[in-house]
Amino acid sequence: MPLQLLLIALATFASEDLTCIATGVLVSQGHLGFFAGTLACLTGIFCGDLLLFLTGRLFGRSVSHWVPADKLASAGTWLAARGSVVIFLSRFTPGLRLPTYLAAGFLRGRFWQFAAYLLLAATVWTPLLVGATVLFGDRFLKSSNSSLLVGAVAAMVLGLRSISSSRRRRLIGSLRRIVRWEFWPSWLAYLPLIPYFLLLAIKHRSITLFTAANPGIPGGGLVGESKSDILTRLSGEHGAVAEFALLSSEKMQHAEQFMKDHALEFPVVLKPDVGERGAGVAVIRSREELRSYLDAASGDTIIQRYIGGMEFGLFYYRLPDKPRGAIFSITLKQFPSLEGDGRSTLAELTLRDSRAVCMASIYRQSCKAPMDSVPACGERVQLVELGSHCRGAVFLDGGQYRTPALEEAVDRVSKAYAGFYFGRYDVRTPSLEALRNGEFRVIELNGVSSEATHVYDPAVSVWEAYRVMFRQWALAFEIGARNCEAGARPMRVVELIRLCLERKLPPVQNQNGRRANENDDSESEELAMIAHGRQRNPQLR
Repeated sequence: MPLQLLLIALATFASEDLTCIATGVLVSQGHLGFFAGTLACLTGIFCGDLLLFLTGRLFGRSVSHWVPADKLASAGTWLAARGSVVIFLSRFTPGLRLPTYLAAGFLRGRFWQFAAYLLLAATVWTPLLVGATVLFGDRFLKSSNSSLLVGAVAAMVLGLRSISSSRRRRLIGSLRRIVRWEFWPSWLAYLPLIPYFLLLAIKHRSITLFTAANPGIPGGGLVGESKSDILTRLSGEHGAVAEFALLSSEKMQHAEQFMKDHALEFPVVLKPDVGERGAGVAVIRSREELRSYLDAASGDTIIQRYIGGMEFGLFYYRLPDKPRGAIFSITLKQFPSLEGDGRSTLAELTLRDSRAVCMASIYRQSCKAPMDSVPACGERVQLVELGSHCRGAVFLDGGQYRTPALEEAVDRVSKAYAGFYFGRYDVRTPSLEALRNGEFRVIELNGVSSEATHVYDPAVSVWEAYRVMFRQWALAFEIGARNCEAGARPMRVVELIRLCLERKLPPVQNQNGRRANENDDSESEELAMIAHGRQRNPQLR
């Protein structure tokens, strides 16, 4: 139903009247409710009218100097006095709407006043036209041109009914990923940062100055840094880091020896020594999974003690000439779960959940439980166990958990790492109270390229997110500048380009060592097949 209504709203951009007629036909045939169909038409019509008004206002600025100011003022006064009458007449007179709404914007009419007129006129007009079609639908279809467009709109809406419920839900999930900020791809999310980044580079007269924010990490921790080297340098603070070992050769033998030396039982954590955004990280729960992962791993691998409890991201910074640092951001990482009803498979539960449907393909890869299993009524099944947003974890703003004890503990651990001033810790802690008391174990530290991940909280607006990111990069440049004054050297542009080009991340693996995208359905293929009217095997995997 939501997709049908969206198509109707978008179709009004092509022809408002014929879309209303097509909607009336669908209502009369029982395929759509009158209220829902009318509301979809009304929404599309009102949005289209506003776009015309705003277009007139936008382009009016560039041509207004060709029209005498006194004539513009006179016309604007006339329109302001008769705006409601003009809008209503144009709404009920096809052919007058486009020039009228453009002219209203061009003459700098009051936005909220004309928006109210447009909404009121559309609210009167739309149900009249849809309702008339419901009563006298056949008469509207005598014209061949009208029949063609009405048929096209009806076919688009009814076509969704031929798609299986699971396919519709996946399509809804894909659309939600487009409109919800937290799911935007990183390249798109960072586009608005480019102008600000260039302004910072001009201000500080260096485009690579931020790479000097952490002189103790190669490249400041932008890309390609060794996780084991960073963890080793942090280990100066006793008990701060979860035990780990680097496996470079004879990996299985060394992994088993590490577990024996530290008296560890499964599970343990495996991850590539060089990687980012959760690529290749896996929780290993058996010797078979351990061997499978290590056999598939192509580069150096870290084995680490599995730390239970809650996971947080703590973004820290310290100005080099200041005795104390501060926590810039706290992120609570939640591992989503679904509650069974005793009838539906885990795949069906995933597609029905308003958020899980956005990450359905990810959860198919990461969830330990078979997706065709049926959880018992009331049973909760955890979908992920890794604190990576791009792999399905939910990130929430945890700023309320900041305490002096926590800041002191993070500051103490950070000062144990010579040359570290800016980055994000991923930590595990037994409880919220333990975190507030400064009790945690570090499982990873990321440098200058890390994010203040609380911005991915669904409650954080895109504007607030960019405010935070602007502040974050301003700090990176400022810290880099102060380190350069103390003798540090940022990377040269050529070095930075070479490092980025040479970066080679390992393939993402699931817990069984198989490449995560191997033999898995892709959302892009799903959309392409729906667009061409084809379906794969509708049976859920």
